[in-house]
Amino acid sequence: MTTIDNAPLTPTTGACGVARLAANEPTQPYNDLNDNQVEFPRDKGIHQLIEEQVQRTPNATAVIFEHERLTYRELNESANNLAGALQKLGIGPDVPVGVCLERSLEMMIGLLGILKAGGCYVPLDPAYPKERLAYVLADAEPPVLLTQTSLRHDLKFEIPDLKLLCVDEPAHASIPHSALRTPHSSDLAYIMYTSGSTGKPKGVMITHRNLANFFAGMDRVLGVAPGVWLAVTSISVDISVLELFWTLARGFTVVIHSDSPGQRPIPDQILQHGVTHFQCTPSLAGNLIRTTGSSEALRHLRKFLVGGEALPAALAAQLRQLLPGELINMYGPTETTVWSATQLVREVNGTVPIGRPIANTEIHILDKHLRPMAAGEPGEIFIGGEGVARGYLNRPELTAEKFVADPFSPNTRARLYRTGDIGRFRADETIEFLGRADHQVKLHGHRIELGEIESVLRQHPAVQECVVHVWEAGPDDKRLAAYLVPVSGSATRAIELRRFLEPKLPSYMVPAAFVWLETLPLTPNGKIDRRALPKPDEVRPDLDAAYVPLLMQIEETIAGIWRQVLRVERVGRHDNFFDLGGNSLLFTETHAKLCTALKVDFPIVRSFEHPTIAALTEFLASGKKAF
Repeated sequence: MTTIDNAPLTPTTGACGVARLAANEPTQPYNDLNDNQVEFPRDKGIHQLIEEQVQRTPNATAVIFEHERLTYRELNESANNLAGALQKLGIGPDVPVGVCLERSLEMMIGLLGILKAGGCYVPLDPAYPKERLAYVLADAEPPVLLTQTSLRHDLKFEIPDLKLLCVDEPAHASIPHSALRTPHSSDLAYIMYTSGSTGKPKGVMITHRNLANFFAGMDRVLGVAPGVWLAVTSISVDISVLELFWTLARGFTVVIHSDSPGQRPIPDQILQHGVTHFQCTPSLAGNLIRTTGSSEALRHLRKFLVGGEALPAALAAQLRQLLPGELINMYGPTETTVWSATQLVREVNGTVPIGRPIANTEIHILDKHLRPMAAGEPGEIFIGGEGVARGYLNRPELTAEKFVADPFSPNTRARLYRTGDIGRFRADETIEFLGRADHQVKLHGHRIELGEIESVLRQHPAVQECVVHVWEAGPDDKRLAAYLVPVSGSATRAIELRRFLEPKLPSYMVPAAFVWLETLPLTPNGKIDRRALPKPDEVRPDLDAAYVPLLMQIEETIAGIWRQVLRVERVGRHDNFFDLGGNSLLFTETHAKLCTALKVDFPIVRSFEHPTIAALTEFLASGKKAF
């Protein structure tokens, strides 16, 4: 969109009460950054773009999962059949369909089938607590929940008229290609739920036009030469769209990474399948380079994309040394369609910038009055252009607050998304991310509203007040810590708080540490002083099991690794790794360190099956290693 340098001074305001840029206002520096218009298929659905690829390479392998695979023709035919069944159930334009599927070939058939039927998908991670899944279903009101037979009995919700359709049941009638509806570009493709500050997730509505533009933007960043992409991201996170859909529209083979504990390590999969492209969060990237075999695997990649949270300079430097291919830093909120800015990292000199906007995307750095900041001055990041979402489902007030009229555009319908991120323009005409303006954080690739966790914690009868904060346990190691004030001295144990939260929040939102305080520290103006919060004590939490000392040298070795990874000084032989504050990401790191220290190589699933030091020691000594 064209920036208005000399808009007339007028009292008229935009649709959201935002005054349009007047003649005497400063203009955005580096306006050429936003001069990035390219043509894209504005009137095609993304499934139509994939169908075009089916015509080009019908017999090429489209998707691989474990020992199964589908060609482009097979995937397309299976999705057509499912689309017919969905249309018979009333699925059409802007009609949501819940998707609760384990990672599998059926997951891809399900997503593509929904789009072909004309509907929009609402991803529901089977690993999420049932209470959260029920909230999303009640809010989105899909008439159909697409799942699989293995999950059917776990998905019993008291929602009237909700139909369950199992994608792996051979009961879907074929439908002629001509009968499939042609979507309008403004039709929804998906509704992605993100963390909400009020304690309730909010659904972001993304259209086919948003995605078609995103595809064009990725063409410029990644090129259109096909390859093999290892897809590791949950469909409940929007960056999965790049891994699963852009790839198929460009002739890639998509290898779906299983989230089962017995899955082969990522480096092994890269080598086995000849993977050329890979995308992950900095947290996962840090774990990956510490995994056995990663150096050799990374040498085979043409493109390594890192995003979802800030990329630390030290990690970027490590990756740059290991990668002969391209390292690309990615940035973008869900509300502006996956990625909005990219930066090719050639060398690392201090902070890694988030780069420049992708095609047909504007990025502005503004003050609280929506006036442009001078180069080098920090301000809030606003994003406009073809990627801006329709808004939040059933949240008109929040939509009006976050999606404001674009004062730089002659189009009175144009909007900017207020990200809440702070950034600035650098001298090299790239954008630097400086942090958040509120208490929203990104951790391990997940956008988390700390207020949502606080809201749930306040429901516990022993909690009078609380605040959740990000605790930097070490370099590139950020974790959540909850600080709590008890009700009249009734502090409860960390393990009980953890069990209270686990049915209500995804595992990545459960704090690793719980700290009881007499009062929360306050600033002079009466607000919580987060900078004054103490670091969590690195001591053993109060668990159900009493502390039992270690008995032998191998237990000391294992405990030493646990102490290092978990930042806990005291570990007993019957303590459960996850009760000590561990999570799946830390567990993967721990397993890799154990294999190195003990000079053994055994599947990580065996570690999951033996989550205490005593059990793991007994397993290793028994000879039943099944390595």
